[in-house]
Amino acid sequence: MSTTSTAPLPSAPPSLERGIPPLQPGDHLSVEEFHRRYLAMPDVKKAELIDGVVYMPSPISIEGHGSPHVDFAGWLAFYRAYTPGVQAGDNSTVFLPGSKSEPQPDLLLRILPSHGGRTATVDKYVAGPPEHIDEIATSSVSYDLHSKLREYHKAGVLEYVVWRVWDRAIDWFVHTDAEYQNLKPEAGIYRSRVFPGLWLDADAMIAGDMQRVLAVLQQGLATPEHAAFCEKLRNAAVR
Repeated sequence: MSTTSTAPLPSAPPSLERGIPPLQPGDHLSVEEFHRRYLAMPDVKKAELIDGVVYMPSPISIEGHGSPHVDFAGWLAFYRAYTPGVQAGDNSTVFLPGSKSEPQPDLLLRILPSHGGRTATVDKYVAGPPEHIDEIATSSVSYDLHSKLREYHKAGVLEYVVWRVWDRAIDWFVHTDAEYQNLKPEAGIYRSRVFPGLWLDADAMIAGDMQRVLAVLQQGLATPEHAAFCEKLRNAAVR
């Protein structure tokens, strides 16, 4: 005698119940439609629209992303603690006006609009290109170094740093009119052109030597250039 399976059918995503199609990797959407669908899927923690195409990352490993992400975030948080008028962000959605992209970078650093920054805050989101963005990528084949790099350049992100975890390399790009150019480290240390004092020992970061990373950053924070930058930010503050 045949039997009929009584296994329950999978339930529809909550977004479908409200008549909003769910996001799917590879979808080609406008920024407005992407944002509408993303808001309807609160269970989704990260989705990005890059040049009109939806990207949704697979499960994240601790070695390939989780641990490097924390170390990079700690480096930025330390800098922010000693630099008034700047804000660091972790997985924060960014609106890029006039673009077909709505990225959610791993990390960002921006000068607050209240202190002369060029971004705004709209509906609690960052609007406009942050001055500095960091991404954790597996290797050089990641979209972080292809479609996303092109979109960040086109939008005017001034500094773009990519940690290629499996390649054991960190690339620091600076914006020029034509394309991004690789910043050359000085004595093994990357020195930001946008945020004075933001120094990075890439080899130490890759090795997980956070004591060395923070010691080098402290050297940058002790420079006259950083002191002058802090004074500039204080003077630009909206009172």
